Amino acid sequence: MEQTDVMKPETLDDLIHVLHKIFESDNINVEEVQAIMEAYESNPQEWMRFAKFDQFRYTRNLVDEGNGKFNLIILCWGEGHGSSIHDHTNSHCFMKMLQGKLKETRFEWPNDKTRGDMVQTSEKILEDNMCAYINDSMGLHRVENPSHTEGSVSLHLYSPPFDFCQTFDQRTGHKNTVKMTFWSKFGERTPFETKVSQENN
Repeated sequence: MEQTDVMKPETLDDLIHVLHKIFESDNINVEEVQAIMEAYESNPQEWMRFAKFDQFRYTRNLVDEGNGKFNLIILCWGEGHGSSIHDHTNSHCFMKMLQGKLKETRFEWPNDKTRGDMVQTSEKILEDNMCAYINDSMGLHRVENPSHTEGSVSLHLYSPPFDFCQTFDQRTGHKNTVKMTFWSKFGERTPFETKVSQENN
């Protein structure tokens, strides 16, 4: 089997350019995308203008809309911030660490027989420049910043993009459909939305 060399993106702009090229095709090679995201070495000078923190919750900051094929998003996690357990609406989800650490906990999908706590399948710590991948066939996950002294920053690619996802109560498996929102787009704060159940996954 031929080993193809991963093009090493030198900058965040390079990475975005390479991703646009890859996603021109309708057939996405998960390993290729993951390898390219891993190959980009995080440089805060390149992504800092997108990294917007909020005191009370983690934030989703849109970096690139990927010609409608994907969304590239920077998530900023304050000390102890975390997501609900959630799905990915039949999308590919790539998550690369830019700064700090995140803990990813995976769960089985609840079913009609699920009573009580959802079943945890794995737990791992993601560190600088590591990249993880999940889709709905692999289960559900929760992501959280385990540090109580440092913020974390991660780069996420979702393909195709989605506006809604399902969150799950760990104690019961009950689900709730929530709207995805952006704290900022292309470095600019988005108008504040109210009256909608929001989740930042």
